[in-house]
Amino acid sequence: MASTTPTSSGSDPAPRPKRRTFTAEYKLRMVAEYDAAPAGEKGAVLRRERLYHSHIIEWRQAREAGALGALTDRRTSAVRPKKAAEQAELERLRAKVARLERDLARRDAALEVMGKANALLELLSESAD
Repeated sequence: MASTTPTSSGSDPAPRPKRRTFTAEYKLRMVAEYDAAPAGEKGAVLRRERLYHSHIIEWRQAREAGALGALTDRRTSAVRPKKAAEQAELERLRAKVARLERDLARRDAALEVMGKANALLELLSESAD
């Protein structure tokens, strides 16, 4: 009998999919191949390469603008500058300090209100005596 309990690891066995990246040379080659294909074969080129027509339009516009650098995908390219580990840690710590300072200001305000309430109660209890 098969067990219906989940695995003890609790993690997803499938790895996260990785975004496809295209080199500038590949983009130029695909635009040229798409443009050279006869009218009935253009869709076959896109299906074979698993591309969309919008890819070709975007890459053609970049080529015609003479912006070979625009053909580099800045979201996933190795050219994309990455934050240094120290910079990322510094930003995380600054956010934490800001959060803690807000919490401290709220606590100070609450303590001040409680102190005033306590003083008022003491004053009332003295006058009742």
